[in-house]
Amino acid sequence: MTMASGSLLVLKRTIKWMMLSAMMSGSFLAFAAADAFLPGPVINDYGKIAKVNSSLAIPQGMKFKVAFDLSTAAKPAELNRSIDTLARFINMHVASGVKLEDISLAMVVHGKAANDMTKDAFYQQLNAGQKNANQDLIAQLIKNRVKFYVCGQTAAYYGISSDDLLPGVEMALSALTAHAVLAHQGYSVNPF
Repeated sequence: MTMASGSLLVLKRTIKWMMLSAMMSGSFLAFAAADAFLPGPVINDYGKIAKVNSSLAIPQGMKFKVAFDLSTAAKPAELNRSIDTLARFINMHVASGVKLEDISLAMVVHGKAANDMTKDAFYQQLNAGQKNANQDLIAQLIKNRVKFYVCGQTAAYYGISSDDLLPGVEMALSALTAHAVLAHQGYSVNPF
């Protein structure tokens, strides 16, 4: 073995060791960070939150009216993380002193995400017999005054009728219409 090939071998081993160390410490940090998220005060099974020392004060008596947009479906039989965001929004703001009655949320659903708004009979036809994991979360959100509007144009494209939608999920003429009406009602659009 020449000196150059020996140095190259040492370099390769060092790089492998460094990569392995980085992956292991990254996994530990991800696990440690996940432990910081705990159930919230309103929707306990969803929308876990972390305590944050925020320097941006929420004005006393602030009323939140926020619309969310959803177009990406979850993987079959998995919870849609964007829907879980609504539970997290409620939990973190109530935990920070905002009254639940001062939080009005709406989600406008279009594209393939409309399937996550359907009852099992419809959902299973599209997802190899899997059950819709979003049902309980959506029911809990609706119980807490969250509105869900499915784009009627999307529904027509995918063959979804109002009867196929989960209880409390409503059909809108279109996602465009739903966002325009919600904006007229004073809802801001959450950018993510």
